[in-house]
Amino acid sequence: MKIDSLTVREKKENRTTAPHILPIYATSSFVFEDIDQGIDIFKNIESGHAYSRYANPTVDTVAAKIADLEMFGSEQPAFAVMTSSGMSAISTLFLGILKAGDKVLTQGNLYGGTTELLKGVMGQFGIETIFTDLRNLEETERLLSEQSNIRMLYCETPANPTLACVDIAALAKLAHQYHAYCSIDNTFATPLLQQPLLLGVDFVVHSTTKYLNGHGNSLAGVVIGTDLKLMREGVWRAMKLAGTNCSPFEAWLTSNGMKTLAVRMERHCSNAMKIAGFLSDHPMVERVNYPGLTTHPDHALAKKQMHGGFGGMLSFELKGGMEAGIACMNRIRFCVLAPTLGDVDTLILHPASSSHLAVPKETRLQNGITDGLIRVSVGIEHADDIIADLDQAIRG
Repeated sequence: MKIDSLTVREKKENRTTAPHILPIYATSSFVFEDIDQGIDIFKNIESGHAYSRYANPTVDTVAAKIADLEMFGSEQPAFAVMTSSGMSAISTLFLGILKAGDKVLTQGNLYGGTTELLKGVMGQFGIETIFTDLRNLEETERLLSEQSNIRMLYCETPANPTLACVDIAALAKLAHQYHAYCSIDNTFATPLLQQPLLLGVDFVVHSTTKYLNGHGNSLAGVVIGTDLKLMREGVWRAMKLAGTNCSPFEAWLTSNGMKTLAVRMERHCSNAMKIAGFLSDHPMVERVNYPGLTTHPDHALAKKQMHGGFGGMLSFELKGGMEAGIACMNRIRFCVLAPTLGDVDTLILHPASSSHLAVPKETRLQNGITDGLIRVSVGIEHADDIIADLDQAIRG
């Protein structure tokens, strides 16, 4: 071999002991021992890595850990597929499971991006969306019974940004009774507070960008399901062919973030409860949405299906509508104005002018997303500092 060839060739990995931290496998492809192994891997006769769009050791390891968290306390296995973002997780789920002519039954108070995806993109592929109040189980059952092509029941609980809750177990039971799948966005709660798969749900999605990572430095998503065949032939296949795969670096950042998930969620929850209490007594606040408050209409339900706390998300409605909401946002000093959530610092959002800007105002108002609604992703700073900033911003 000539020296110029030596510069090109890969050197065999010089590792004698196992790494303490998961390595980043920054490689686009993997080498087969021989053509027979390659054939077996492509035919799924032998498990193995071929190309990082299909699977990657870093990504697969992190996905498996998230599946373990969702199924913790159960002997039942689950399979997870990581994607490039939370929205790509949702779209990959729909593309992998649904077909033209199918319908999705969901709630009106979804994250604005999910609503746009369902109405504006999935609609182009012949997948229709029906919006209803999923808290009304009688109406939900009526729709399922009358429309046999409802293939997927999709929900958020607690919902973004109203923190409304739906009965996970009851919805899963209804969906299955009428031969539909039940899926849920569990981003707000995380597996530490809520485990929908153990309540009968078929698919769970997360924007791991949020609480699972927790540090605002990674963009990724995940789909988890207990039907391994359906996950492999539906969700994984859609991810592979649509190219919505997660990069190894983003997965690695998620892995590092998850190490502190338990301690972060404990502080998020305790801070959120203190701030919700403060806002409830504020003379310029019309309403506070936090499922941990006994005054929340879904408190009893949240207490039944959540454990260890009620999360770090809350929203509140200011007296004065849009003008008051914008003015409050402009006076924020300690907290951060940012269109995301789940980071260690407190993040403030005005849905009517940002995340739900493209949602028709009539639809927003019907679902409690008013012009004066402020969403708070409560961080892990000292609660007194968060409260002081909110107080001065609200009072003006």
